[in-house]
This record gives sequence, C-alpha cells and structure tokens, in this order.
Amino acid sequence: MTQEALKDGKVRNNMHVTWDGVEALEFLHRAGKYADAPRPDLILLDLNLPKKDGREVLVEIKEDGDRKRIPVVVLTTSKAEEDIFKAYDLHANCYISKPVDLDQFVRVVRGIEDFWFTIVKLPALHRRDRSE
Repeated sequence: MTQEALKDGKVRNNMHVTWDGVEALEFLHRAGKYADAPRPDLILLDLNLPKKDGREVLVEIKEDGDRKRIPVVVLTTSKAEEDIFKAYDLHANCYISKPVDLDQFVRVVRGIEDFWFTIVKLPALHRRDRSE
C-alpha cells in the first residue's frame, strides 16, 4: 500500500522493499544479492517484521556510524505507548501509527514524502553517499 501511495507523489522516489528484518539489514549492509543496493535517503520501518523485528533493525541502524544519520520513520500498526517510547529511545526519527482507513493511510504516506523530501534538509555528506 505504501508503494501505491507514493507512486503518484510529487517527488520521484526509488523505493526498495524488503520483506523481513534480516533482508532489510542485508540491503543496508549491501550484502549478498544487495551488493549494488543504493544508500537509502529514508527508511520506513515496520516494528512487526518477521525473522528480526523492527526494534532490532532500528538498533542496528542507529548503532552503525555510517547509517545512523539515515532518517527512520517507524510506520506500524502498534499504538502501544511502550512501543512509541522504545522507538524513540532507540533514536527513531518519528513514529506513526498506520491508519486503518485507506484514504487516511495514503494521506499519511504522502505527508511523510512531502516532509522528508521537500522540507527536511539532510547533511551534504548524506546526499553525496546516495551515489555510492
């Protein structure tokens, strides 16, 4: 659904999807079949991933000196206060509960796109790393 919501967006995005936490980290570390993966400008992270959950993935991202500046938006079904606190304790850049309504979900995803790709200024080093 996220891909569909971004498809008609104003900003041209290259979206890459992984289906579990192990695969997400392989992508970020450019391991195995992801050897040529680009450095992401933004990570949309679900907490409820199979194999390695999103909390574990977030820890690894934010402990990695090379990747810790990549903004991580937690976009998940959980509205539990403990999940929200934990995500921010692990240095998530924001936490968004997925709306149940499809139209609201599309608005939320497009809002993420507008904010992170048109308003936010990322460090020059981050932009240069995109070509890695």
